[in-house]
Amino acid sequence: MPQQLEMGLDTFGDVTVDAIGKPLHQAEVLRNIVAEAELADQLGLDFFGVGEHHRPDFAVSAPEVVLAAIAGRTKRIHLGTAVTVLSSDDPVRVYERFATLDGLSNGRAEVIAGRGSFTESFPLFGFPLEQYELLFKERLALFAELLNEQPVTWSGQTRASLKAQNVYPRTQGGRLKTWVAVGGTPQSVVRAAQYGFPLMLAIIGGDPLGFRPFVELYKRALAEAGKGPLPIGVHSPGHIGDTDEQAREELFPHYAAMHASIGRERGWPPLSRKAFDQLTGPAGALCVGAPETVAKKIANTARPLGLSRFDLKYSSGTLPHEAMMQSIERYGTQVVPRVRELLQ
Repeated sequence: MPQQLEMGLDTFGDVTVDAIGKPLHQAEVLRNIVAEAELADQLGLDFFGVGEHHRPDFAVSAPEVVLAAIAGRTKRIHLGTAVTVLSSDDPVRVYERFATLDGLSNGRAEVIAGRGSFTESFPLFGFPLEQYELLFKERLALFAELLNEQPVTWSGQTRASLKAQNVYPRTQGGRLKTWVAVGGTPQSVVRAAQYGFPLMLAIIGGDPLGFRPFVELYKRALAEAGKGPLPIGVHSPGHIGDTDEQAREELFPHYAAMHASIGRERGWPPLSRKAFDQLTGPAGALCVGAPETVAKKIANTARPLGLSRFDLKYSSGTLPHEAMMQSIERYGTQVVPRVRELLQ
């Protein structure tokens, strides 16, 4: 294990409800995210990630703008995406925006690049879904070149070529920290290793320890590429209450509503309470419960997977802002120190 596991938070900017169950305006959700990040910084957490979506149930479509607002209100916490949908964006513009954020935040910017779990950005920005794999492959290759902060020469099928092109601004530290997020594709794990990117595992279902084969694959691929050990992180949803029962009762209706909304698009059956309890149980992916319960689950994931960072996705569907703030408070004051105790 690393000397100290980094502990962070992620949000997709889910559109939440007020005290009487009325959905908030997306503008208010955005302001609430900034407040949530401020609290995370005050609590000494290591990272705050903001997802990118182009849907009515999520408020964040321009994460770098949200992160820049957060940068101006925080001092220490690292800021990044969860994830940047690189397939439907321009790698040069992504680099420029994050290098700008890095300068404004005094070197606190990170990129977590991935394919994303939704496809709305493809038709929105004019990219054909049949090029799904090619787009990610080419854009990740170009982004890897841009991170060297040297003149770039590149050609491909999905973007105009570059010839000895400089891209600005440069970062003061010389390189943007960039992860590749993987939800369960071995090819993406190997690709991350070949480029020398830290690996972020999105564990949103099943037993977290079922991801050990991906960790071993990543380590083998790093060795074959002649690269040393690199950080491995995990992103998992969760919610922390005073007791296990309170946390589950508070989260279930909002998590189930989110599952139903997405499930109508994807043909999922409704989420039963029994299935939810399995997800939040000892072998489930969701970190839900009292601080001690959540701390033990995180430690029991971090140790066998050899994690460098754990990011809790604290937003879940319509779960209200006030409940999320209380969960963040418990995470920072009780869960994080207990996890580090357990890992000593």
